[in-house]
Amino acid sequence: MGTNKTHKDTAGVIAPPPLIYAAFGLAGIGLNAAFPLALTPPWSEAVGIACIALSLIPGPWALINMLRAGVNPEPSHPTSALVTSGPFRFTRNPIYLTFTLFFFGIALLTRNAWLLAMLIPLLAVMHFGVIFREERYLARKFGLAYTAYKEQVRRWV
Repeated sequence: MGTNKTHKDTAGVIAPPPLIYAAFGLAGIGLNAAFPLALTPPWSEAVGIACIALSLIPGPWALINMLRAGVNPEPSHPTSALVTSGPFRFTRNPIYLTFTLFFFGIALLTRNAWLLAMLIPLLAVMHFGVIFREERYLARKFGLAYTAYKEQVRRWV
């Protein structure tokens, strides 16, 4: 009986976010192998490297803050605290921002237009299958504290 309660005390996301990003990444790579479609702007590689470099900041910083607060970063586990410090002062989703910047950077660096195109459905899946579910869960769990936080901090940046 305790197991069911623990299982229900989660956001109920559709899949682990790293797997969602990996699945869309593999789809973009597969599509590019079957139907090559390259990005041609001369700046794409430089911007891609910059995005990858930037992606190394919010995610690790968020993980450090979550672990310090005793919060398991996996959305399949219950959360024990509302973390609002570190990068969570600027974005409600610093880890997903990291994944997105990295994905975008790889698309540009490899000049893979299919990867770039995959960002649209990827972000839709993340929005409806992960982020909305997490937001509903956090609102149920932390009530007015989460509502106030949500009013102060943007979802992305």
